[in-house]
This record gives sequence, structure tokens and C-alpha cells, in this order.
Amino acid sequence: MDRLADGEAEVDFTVPLAELPGLATGVTGSVAGRARFARAQGLPVAELTVRGAATLECQRCMRPMSVPIDTVVRLALVAAEADVARVPPELEPVLAPGGRISIGELITEELLLTLPIVALHGEGEPCAAPLGKTAAGEQGQDTHKPFARLADLLKR
Repeated sequence: MDRLADGEAEVDFTVPLAELPGLATGVTGSVAGRARFARAQGLPVAELTVRGAATLECQRCMRPMSVPIDTVVRLALVAAEADVARVPPELEPVLAPGGRISIGELITEELLLTLPIVALHGEGEPCAAPLGKTAAGEQGQDTHKPFARLADLLKR
């Protein structure tokens, strides 16, 4: 990390999301981007640019949906929690134990903040199960209500 920052290294990457540990199971797609390393106020800094798309499962209709990813973030890489107080407010602190962290870990951290916790198609997007409609209701069939006559049976 220090060598990369001192040398102002740039690392281009392309990563399949299924290979990143820490993301939810079933997240597919890929991202590409660049990590630029430098120093700011004595701390190693990485400017991370990530672009691509993730395919998640809509929790309403259970069908695949695409989530675009386009983010740029500046990260201060700190070796210990005690160093977090030195991080300037314009940088996001990221713990790099022992002064080491992989590009994959940086990407995973950013995606955990970027991707939705619960994936749902947005307003105006086609969803196979629009809110308030059931498959039986859309086909014009009666919905089975197993407890509809329970009150009558209890009165006997």
C-alpha cells in the first residue's frame, strides 16, 4: 500500500462480481475501473473508479434485474483504527490491517455501500409481480380463502 502510494501507481481492473467474497449470493455481472494511489496528509490514498452493472434478483417478482454501477470515491487507507482520527473529512477511511488490502476488498466495500440492500424494480420499470396484484387475480380466477368460513364453523 505504501509503495503504491509513494509511486503514485495506477491499477486498471475488470472483475466478475461472482468472484468477490462478501457480496450476496447470486450477484452477477462485472465491473471495471481504475485505482489511483497517492498520499494525502501523510496517509496512503486510493481514488477508486468503478463502472459496470450488477444483476440482482428482484425481491418482488424474483426475476433478474440490472443495477448500474458508476461511482468514484477517495479512500484513506489506514493500518490501524487509531489512524482514523487523522483522516481528512473529504476522504472515506478504510482499514487496511498491516498496511495491506487487495483491490477486490476495496471494490467489495464500495459495492456493499452502492448496491441496494433489498433489490426491487423501480417505479416505471417492468416487474412481473406489480405491487397489489397476485398471479390468480391477474388471470381472473378467484383467490382461495381457506379461513373464509371459519367464523360460521366456530358459531356451531
